[in-house]
Amino acid sequence: MNIYSFEPFGYEGSLVTVEVDLRRGIPAVDIVGLADGAVREMRERAKSAIKNSGYEFPMERILISLSPADLKKENAMHDLAITTGIIAENEKENFINEKVLVIGEVELSGRIRSVRAVHAAVSSAFSAGIRYAVVPKENLLEAKEIKGMKICGVENLSDAMEALKDEKRFEESKNIEENETSSVSFLENDEVALSDGMELPENLVRAIEIAVAGKHSLIAVGRPGCGKTLAIQSLIPTITPNLTFEESQSVTRIHSIAGLMRADTSYIKVPSFRIPHQTSSIEGMCGGGLNCRPGEVSLAHNGFLFLDEAAEFRSSVLQMLRVPLENGTITLCRAGRSTVYPAKFQLIMATNPCPCGNYGSKERICLCSEKSIQQYWSKFSAPLIDRIGVICFVSDDEKKIKVNLSELRKHIKQAFEVQRKFGTYNNYLSPQELLSKFNADKESEKILDSYIKDNSVSVRRAANIRKIALTIANMEGRENVFQEDVREAISYSKPFHSEL
Repeated sequence: MNIYSFEPFGYEGSLVTVEVDLRRGIPAVDIVGLADGAVREMRERAKSAIKNSGYEFPMERILISLSPADLKKENAMHDLAITTGIIAENEKENFINEKVLVIGEVELSGRIRSVRAVHAAVSSAFSAGIRYAVVPKENLLEAKEIKGMKICGVENLSDAMEALKDEKRFEESKNIEENETSSVSFLENDEVALSDGMELPENLVRAIEIAVAGKHSLIAVGRPGCGKTLAIQSLIPTITPNLTFEESQSVTRIHSIAGLMRADTSYIKVPSFRIPHQTSSIEGMCGGGLNCRPGEVSLAHNGFLFLDEAAEFRSSVLQMLRVPLENGTITLCRAGRSTVYPAKFQLIMATNPCPCGNYGSKERICLCSEKSIQQYWSKFSAPLIDRIGVICFVSDDEKKIKVNLSELRKHIKQAFEVQRKFGTYNNYLSPQELLSKFNADKESEKILDSYIKDNSVSVRRAANIRKIALTIANMEGRENVFQEDVREAISYSKPFHSEL
């Protein structure tokens, strides 16, 4: 029997081979392989746990090797692998002749505590050809989400040892959700009904609908109290379809690494809706720290990153969003190592038109100077705004409508079915894919070319207009783009000063 553990680092992490050797000499426990304090402390925990579980602790010289030797081991999830390795080496009984992943934190009583990064550990083990895994019972659902693995959830050290002697204790995971990859479903609970019938600005509701349907980023500009935040927070989570099986894999892995998985959850099915505070640092948004934990942009992968009062965020924080918005990934480096996290998120921003919030209002007076307004908007650089597909200004006299969730979901479902059939959402189309998929008549192309030429529109903004027009067509179940689709797409791509 070969025992393996797992050391989380970034998105990938590394499998750790755990070897135990008993030899004659003064009784002691030596650990080699760059073990830090948390791992070295387990020597005393293991001794008490083994005795309290009814096993004999060997009174010999114990050498524990954790390889690769150049990888620093900083996690208590190695406890169970080391403890079972000591017992197995001492008893020399008939254990299963397989490679086994063993992870969990051991208490003095022998009870096994849950750990983070179980999904990442089990999926990494499966990729390495390991088919058996012993995990804490609280992490069982999370581990069983990996199809093809034989999993055993244990509550204490005795259960773990019994499992390592009997293959029948392992249950093979079979994920039935994989067959539902192409279906479009929505979150159903009591809170969904709260959004139905709400009165919200018509233009903003339509902008949110388009943004969700094509996975476009959105910025909503309007005076305080116009309903920007209310519309975004209440509508987006209720009209966004659930993740497909493939999309959920990377999302579940990231949340597992961050320690955000609940014991009653096998995988993340609902898209994330992250709302960081305005005081968030670059490290908090990007990720980093010990073992390169994921930041907000990665936790929002395949979901939404909502920046309320976006102008209050630091300029450096806003500008760092440009790279993940463009590439869909973010690379973190620490102590000579690097990791790449997926970060394909929709950026949703809400902000006032000026520091006092009354600029452009027909009913209120703006007391801000021209210089203060320019400084206010200087945080939003042109390259960042160019990456925002849908620009929506909510005016004072904006007509309000009652939200019809079933109608919104119908349009979004039609758009998702068309895009999933093609294999890529409209916002992520490459220039070549957009060229082949954008089917518009000559008059529509003429309208678009005229707008681009008259307004000196950038190449990226022109591509965004085409993507939005395509999304509007897909919402009606069409693949061909009409003139009205292009005109509406242009209306959501105009700069702020044209509305103010």
